[in-house]
Order: sequence, then structure tokens, then C-alpha cells
Amino acid sequence: MVIKLLLLLLFFGSMVGVGIYCRKGITDVNGFVLGGRAVGPWLTAFSYGTSYFSAVIFVGYAGQFGYKFGIASTWIGIGNALIGSMLAWIVLGKRSRVLSHHYNTSTMAEYFGARFNNKSLQIGAALITFIFLIPYTASLYNGLSRLFTMAFNIDYAVCIIIMALLTAVYVVFGGYMATAINDFIQGMIMIFGIVAVIVAVIMRNGGFTTAINTLSHVEDAAVSTQAGVFTSFFGPEPLNLLAVIILTSLGTWGLPQMVTKYYAITDEKAINKGMVISTFFAFVVAGGCYFLGGFGRLYNIDLQTSGYDAIIPTMLTNLPDLLIGVIVILVLSASMSTLSSLVMASSSTLTVDLIKDNLIKNMDEKKQVLWIRCLIVVFILISVIIAIVQYKSTVTFIAQLMGISWGALAGAFLAPFLFSLYSKKITAASTWCCFIFSVTLMVSNMLFRSAFPTLLQSPINCAVLAMLSGFIIVPVVSLFTKKPHQEQVDAAFDTYNQTVEVPVKENLGN
Repeated sequence: MVIKLLLLLLFFGSMVGVGIYCRKGITDVNGFVLGGRAVGPWLTAFSYGTSYFSAVIFVGYAGQFGYKFGIASTWIGIGNALIGSMLAWIVLGKRSRVLSHHYNTSTMAEYFGARFNNKSLQIGAALITFIFLIPYTASLYNGLSRLFTMAFNIDYAVCIIIMALLTAVYVVFGGYMATAINDFIQGMIMIFGIVAVIVAVIMRNGGFTTAINTLSHVEDAAVSTQAGVFTSFFGPEPLNLLAVIILTSLGTWGLPQMVTKYYAITDEKAINKGMVISTFFAFVVAGGCYFLGGFGRLYNIDLQTSGYDAIIPTMLTNLPDLLIGVIVILVLSASMSTLSSLVMASSSTLTVDLIKDNLIKNMDEKKQVLWIRCLIVVFILISVIIAIVQYKSTVTFIAQLMGISWGALAGAFLAPFLFSLYSKKITAASTWCCFIFSVTLMVSNMLFRSAFPTLLQSPINCAVLAMLSGFIIVPVVSLFTKKPHQEQVDAAFDTYNQTVEVPVKENLGN
């Protein structure tokens, strides 16, 4: 217990210290929300990765999908690395940085408003962000309860409050830069921790070969009659596996807290380096989490009484105290890093896109930063209340709302944002149609799930439909609706073609 507490105190002390250190130098919204658009590749890449992979991945998704798909669940982590990280940086990185700088936007909703010269579109995007990020924020606490009970035997509510307070301190004091530095520290802990856990669990099951051999003899007639299905290449449910890969990989392209990472990066070199670093991080952390979850069926777990969230904690019981302490800090790191990104996105969006100019006129930079800081505290408080209410009561709609948050956000924003970076012909009306379709589909799935076709009763499959439908809705509606102001769009896209000087080692020229 002493070892665990010392590790926690060291971890918490470093987080708060970074926040206080970064407090100086914050004078405006760009400085607080985007780090002055001068954040280097290592900090940006780790901030991207730690915001991507939270305790929901480590405890919830890794346990659930590892149990369902076996070792094939590792493909989810590989998809997260190749599609959710590497390809996302290639497709979105440079253009997001260029256009957000041209429009001088600090949030995704503000970008939509400026790109289409449509204030109502900005407000609509802000409302979607606000409504669906709050329950997503609350879900981050879910993975902590069992681990903290196992390691410290303390009440879940106490754990939530401590974590929320410490996150609030360093985000309120230091803003994006403090978040990025802490994300780097937390990311290093996550890499070391997941490798150590995998080695410990596999050795505990007789080594890699023995563990795979034992898993190959596990049978579940309700899932498949194929021998060794949980060690097969694509597992027992290839189509459902593909749906999870698409949702968790492509979905990040439309999440506000992920896209704004590109806004803050400093230059071309940083984008290229950041792509490599974040891809490596995703391979290790996401691939490692899902690979670990693939061995969940080696443990006797009563899912009817314990649920999928019990799988990973059960796998970790009776490990050495030092390793348990590292695991707890790993999950805390994953949760706090994602929490800080989400509350930053929520508070900045509400301040810049809804309160400024709409409710309060003539807000200067200092007032905006003050409002953002206050709303960070408010959003963390709301998420704590939701998490505790869900834990201590039988309220079920909250859990359902958490499940549709990712689908609603990614479905609404992914296609309009991607097309707006590459095409001059995309219209505000098509963006509105995508917003309305995705939100309506996901909320209907939550409220009237039994009325949906069997395949779409799964929130994951429904979210994939919402995301992919946008790639049809946006271009088709744009063909028949009013085009944006041509001169304004041309001026924005001309920034892609501005001439810059680079060293000869990067371009030999003629």
C-alpha cells in the first residue's frame, strides 16, 4: 500500500506542478486553448494519442471486444494506429493547420462558422459538441471503479472526486500547454505500463506459446463451432470486428478534441514527426490493450453478474504490488489526459461559439480565458455528478447516452469537415443535413432501439452507418443547394498554394 500511495503522490504532484509552471505566458484564447499554435511534434503526438485512448479503451473495450473476438481484437488496435493515427495525420494534419490559421479559429464549431460564413452553423456545431461531449466525459470514470477497489479498497466516488479536482487544477492553471506536457508524461507511463502488464499476464499463463495453445482450446458454441476460433486470424465475427475498427479508427477524424490538435502544431516538420510518433504510440498502447483483452477467456468470469468491465481487473489480480501501482497510474493517466482534452474542447466551444457575441457582447481575450477556465470547472463538476449518479443508482439512459456520443459527434462532423478541407463546392445546407441526420439517427437508436433492423440495433453498427452516410449526404446535397461565396472560398484555398522557402535537403528543386 505504501508503494502504491507513493506512486500516486508522485504522479499527482507532477501533474499539478506542470499546471502551475505553465500558468505564466497565457495572455489570450489562442495561448490558453491552442498553446499559441506553437506546440512541437512530441507533445502534440502524445497529446493526440492520450486523448484517443482512455480508460474506456483499457478496461471497457479491451475486455469486451477481446472476449468477443479473441486475439483477432488486436486488429482494432492496428486499425487505430494506421487509420485513426497515421492516415488521419496525412489527410487532415496540414490542411487543418492551414485553414484554421487562415480563419483564426480555435474550435471546430468556429471553423464551420467561418468556413461557410454561417453563424447558425457555428452555433449548431457548438450545441452538438456541448451536448454529446458531457456524457462522453462522464464515461471516462467508469474504468476506474473496479481497479481502485482492487488496489486501494476505497469508495469509487472518492476516486472520481480526487481525479476530477487534480485534472481541474492543472487544466485551469496551465491550459493547453499544461495539458500537452502532462499528456507526454502520461503517455510515457501508458507505454511502459501496457508493455509491463502484457508481459506479466502472459508469463502468468505459462508464456506466449502456452497461453495461445490454451486459448485455442476454448470453445463457446453460442459464438462459433469452429475449433480454435479465438486464436484465428479474424475471430468468430469478422463483420462486427470490421464495424468496431471503422468506428474507433475513422471516428476520431470527426471528434472536436482530436481535430484541434492539428490547429496547435507549430510547423511542417512537426506534422511529419507527429504522424510517426502518434502511430507508434497507437500501435503500442491500442494494439497492446486489445491484444491483452484477447486472453480474457482464460479467466473464469461470470459476465451476467460482473459484466465485461470485470475482465481486465480480473486478469490483473494477484500481480505484484509495484505493478498494480503502475497499472492504476496507467489508467489514471489514460483517464485524466482524455478528460482534460474533452473539458477543454467543451469549455472553449461554449465560450467562443455560444457565449461570445451571442450572450455577451464585446468579450475581450482576458474575459474569454476567464470564462473558459470557469466552464472547465463546471463541466468537470457535471461529469462527476453524472458518473456518481450512474454508479449509485439504476439510471440507464445515461449509460445509453454515453454509448451514442461518439457516433453522434463523428457522424455529424466527419464528412463535412473532411470535404470542407478539400472541396470548394461543399455547402452549409449539406453540413446541416449531415448534422441533423447523424444526431437524429443516434438518438433514435437510443430511444427506439427495438424498432431498428437487427443489424442496426447495435449502437456501434448504427454509429458506423451515421459516419459513412455523411460521405453520401454531403456531396449529394451540395449539388442542389446554394454554393458558398466563391471569392471567400478561393481566398481560403489560395493559402494552400502560398510559396514558402525550405532547405535544399528537403526539396532539391530543379
